[in-house]
Amino acid sequence: MNQTTQTQSTLRSEARIAHGAFHRLRQDLIVDAFAFRPMPPLEDAKVSRWVPWLPERIRRGVRWLPHCAVGFFAACVFLACFSLGYETGPVRGLLSVGFAVMIAAGPALTLLRPVGAYWLSLAAFVLSVFGNALISSYASAFSGGSFMTLLAVMTLVVLRTRPRLAVEMWLVTFAVAAVVTTLIGRNVGDLPPVAVFSGVVLISAAAVRAWREERRQVVETLTASAEERSRRTLLEERATIARELHDVVAHHMSVIAIQAEAAPYRVENTPPELATSFATIRENAVAALTELRRILGVVRSEDPDAFAERDPEAPQPTLASLESLLDSVRGAGLVVEAVITGAPRPLPQGVELSAYRIVQEGLSNALRHSPGADARVEISYVLGGIGLRIVNGPASRLAKPSPGAGHGVLGMRERVQMLGGEMTADHTEDGGFEVAAFIPVSQTAGEATSGGSRS
Repeated sequence: MNQTTQTQSTLRSEARIAHGAFHRLRQDLIVDAFAFRPMPPLEDAKVSRWVPWLPERIRRGVRWLPHCAVGFFAACVFLACFSLGYETGPVRGLLSVGFAVMIAAGPALTLLRPVGAYWLSLAAFVLSVFGNALISSYASAFSGGSFMTLLAVMTLVVLRTRPRLAVEMWLVTFAVAAVVTTLIGRNVGDLPPVAVFSGVVLISAAAVRAWREERRQVVETLTASAEERSRRTLLEERATIARELHDVVAHHMSVIAIQAEAAPYRVENTPPELATSFATIRENAVAALTELRRILGVVRSEDPDAFAERDPEAPQPTLASLESLLDSVRGAGLVVEAVITGAPRPLPQGVELSAYRIVQEGLSNALRHSPGADARVEISYVLGGIGLRIVNGPASRLAKPSPGAGHGVLGMRERVQMLGGEMTADHTEDGGFEVAAFIPVSQTAGEATSGGSRS
């Protein structure tokens, strides 16, 4: 009983496998066999990488080179089949033209309807076998150019679609060939070697197709990983900016709260309405500080060690601390000079902090990526804002691998864009690197900051 049950289970499993294989074959070769699937041109990036010396207009035409090659092959097939058919006699000229068009249409159709091209070429092969049988009693089923054209079409279909079609088309083709050979009474001795040769060709085409598909997926994965890494770095930089701006805003809100609390005591006989207004201002400032601390707690929860290397209560750096920054990088071995043009003036704390961080990141990049190079920091105080330029020369020795994510420029650009400025970062002609940024500062903001510092 157990053996019978096991046999039935095995038969059901084999039936399911056969049904699944037939279903896949039907989906691949029968359902929507003549669906419109045009072959796309070559990608511009590939053409530019293969023939970068060609002009752009010519490179645009090179994108269609595979289409031209297939069309040329179809034209050669037509001419060859027509000439062979015409030699049998002028009476069959019209039939020769039609048959040559049918055979040559297979390769050409692979550009638009690849699976339909296979069925057309298979039909042309079957007709050629029967035609050769009528002309000669000793002609092989695989003689003539119809089978080689069919094999070329199958190869193109595999390269255009999916690897498993190689096995499916091979099975269908040689099953049909075996039936046709038997019907016309020919010896099937030619069938095994031709089948082996065709299998090798189709398996090679399937391997090429699988390799191309795997490479495309790897490129897509690497691209997605790079984009995700850039996005994560950008979010981390924004979190850092949010933490730093919290300190800036919290300072101003604290001053507002203290001034609002002390103001009523500076005026004798303060009207109740004025005292109530100051109390409301203080309550709003304290509430704003509470909300800022709550939001900052959410930001810091993702990075509990954000302030592990420095005092969290320390004031945020400004351009007034530039000299100490230059001393530290000089101690690390970087030869750097600073040039300040214009009249230095107090700027909004957010601008001061961002400018300091941009200079800091630019010098850090010079230390990491251009060891032994000289660097120059230029700070320009102009009427509409502040200009920054950090430039370094080429490295004098090989740079060690950096453990960083390599997205420092992203962080600098994010800071500049947050303040409505503009920034460029690119290699210089001598092999160095230059970062240039301009951060606008409104006159009102500058006067307010200047007045706040004097009070």
